[in-house]
Amino acid sequence: MFEQLIKLLDASAARYRVIEHPAEGSSELVAAIRGTKPGQGAKAMLCRLKEHPETIVLSVLPGDRKVDFKKVGQAAGGKKATFVSPEEATALTGCAIGAIPPFSFHPAIKLVVDPKLIEDFEEIAFNAGRLDTSIVLNSEDYVRIAKPALAEITADL
Repeated sequence: MFEQLIKLLDASAARYRVIEHPAEGSSELVAAIRGTKPGQGAKAMLCRLKEHPETIVLSVLPGDRKVDFKKVGQAAGGKKATFVSPEEATALTGCAIGAIPPFSFHPAIKLVVDPKLIEDFEEIAFNAGRLDTSIVLNSEDYVRIAKPALAEITADL
């Protein structure tokens, strides 16, 4: 996945940098290691619609926010979403939970990004298919390359 991301970013003339770091599970700790704010972290979570389980959504939101499953469901044309199992997430993305990048390389996975992630920061940061490597990517380049659907999918604070 890391190599696939680098090829895509290079071919698309993206402005990015790679940061290698210890594997860390907390958004706040990873942000500190990266030198970014927790909200810049692109938290990517694989979900499915409850009423249409064949509909898979990669929900991407700021690392300091929580997902709203009702909003994810509505953004994907349903009523409510739920997480896929960790095993299914790995099978569909080739990545462990926590290492899934905010890009959909699978034709069956719809990419939905909360606009707060890209509106509030000039750059986003994410694990690049591995827990010990991150990419910090220009937000405009991310939207241009990933072409996500934009919808508010975070829970109200």
